[in-house]
Amino acid sequence: MNNILVLPMVVPLLTGFVLFFLRPSVKAQKIVATLSILSLTAISVRILLLIRDEGIIRLDFGGWKPPFGILFVGDSFSALLVLTTSVVSGLILFYAFTATERRHENMFFYPFSFFLVAGVNGSFLTGDLFNLFVCFEVMLLASYVLVTLGGSKVRLAESMVYVAINVVASWFFLVALAFLYGSVGTLNMAHISVRVAEAGQGPLLSAIAVIFLIVFALKAGLLLYFWLPGSYSVPPGPVAALFGALLTKVGVYAMFRTFTLIFYHDAAITHGIIGTMAVLTLAGGSFGAIAYKDIRVIASYNVVIAVGFMMLGLAVFNEHAFQGSVWYLIHDMVIKALLFLVVGAMVVLTRESRIDRMSGLIRNYPLLGWLFFITMVSLAGIPPFSGFIGKVYTGLGAVEGGNYWLLFAGFLSSLFVLYSLLRIFMNCFWGETTITREEQRPLRRSKLIPLTLLGALTLGIGIGAQALAPFVADAAHVMANPEIYIEAVLGEVQSGG
Repeated sequence: MNNILVLPMVVPLLTGFVLFFLRPSVKAQKIVATLSILSLTAISVRILLLIRDEGIIRLDFGGWKPPFGILFVGDSFSALLVLTTSVVSGLILFYAFTATERRHENMFFYPFSFFLVAGVNGSFLTGDLFNLFVCFEVMLLASYVLVTLGGSKVRLAESMVYVAINVVASWFFLVALAFLYGSVGTLNMAHISVRVAEAGQGPLLSAIAVIFLIVFALKAGLLLYFWLPGSYSVPPGPVAALFGALLTKVGVYAMFRTFTLIFYHDAAITHGIIGTMAVLTLAGGSFGAIAYKDIRVIASYNVVIAVGFMMLGLAVFNEHAFQGSVWYLIHDMVIKALLFLVVGAMVVLTRESRIDRMSGLIRNYPLLGWLFFITMVSLAGIPPFSGFIGKVYTGLGAVEGGNYWLLFAGFLSSLFVLYSLLRIFMNCFWGETTITREEQRPLRRSKLIPLTLLGALTLGIGIGAQALAPFVADAAHVMANPEIYIEAVLGEVQSGG
């Protein structure tokens, strides 16, 4: 039964390869992609329910028992993110079916989108650090193709920065892996945790932990986000939505997994640094979001703010704060997809991207306007939308841990988020319309349906939080008690010494 763990990575990989051979028929590509996404979502639900019934599950490839073989590990944290990835990427692809130019479809947009999803899911499920690196690279290689799709001068310039930064980060990742293996003799995450606990997190291991923090911070956009606004603001709407919803979340997940399971013994150093980086990220993202007039850049800086807020939970380092971060991760994957798709639609419909060149869009596209309003209030953390739950639990954790300065920084950033998006809403959707009836371009129902479903999802998560609450609580409990994860992975090996 545990073989199901490999399917969230294998299904999109196989789908991507099949779609390569279906290039002459875009219609066939869309049919296969739809079937694959529906299957992936069903598989993800099954994994989550299996974990609920049996606890943490693992798959040992080739029959090699840990810590010697490659393995996938499914706990509530990883399963929730795999399910959210499946649903969100599916809705983005359904939107892309009618929003993607034919020339981009002929440039293998759909295959590389599935390769990206495969890398994301593999990163969430892998149980060893080397395969985390491999899955990162699968995801990044697909993103390199997607970010350059179409090849305009501005896009190529920003993509060169994006590729260069990630290549450097990947090199540092390999260096960190080499030093860590040389120090503890294993790359199995659970086994590393045991070895670090036995040896004590001395200066050498703390230095290695800081290298990992730099690597994951580059990939997530934590403080080292200088590459992100440009790279996320130039691709077409569906590509930007995939990036905004998924890519930074893998870096955030890697930091949570690493610094709750492996490097948690010297929290005064590592988690103190994380807290400082989170606050500086919130500040930089907030000022960036209100400084620009390009709606795509504003949306990109809102990604930065979200990364900073999620990392507050790791800095606070207690169970309530972990719950807040898990809730906010799920929420942000949904709402960032909606934000980038709506912003992308606005740019396509008006052929403009600056807030001072759009006006009165709600008269031409009322549903699009109210979907943007839902996005705004959800990102600001206003109930009953999904952003509220994560902020409440993060606040509870900060109060419980006495981290009032982190609490203040987190909730002050919510005001900047609200203000930055309210500028777009008031300037672009209200006032006299800048589009005459003759100039008005149609917004097809096939585009509005996935946008509406994403809007309904952020409301549904908020109203129906009770259904997900046991899984989120279990994810936070495992992070707060790493011995649970270690026992599930190492089992009799650990108990036998």
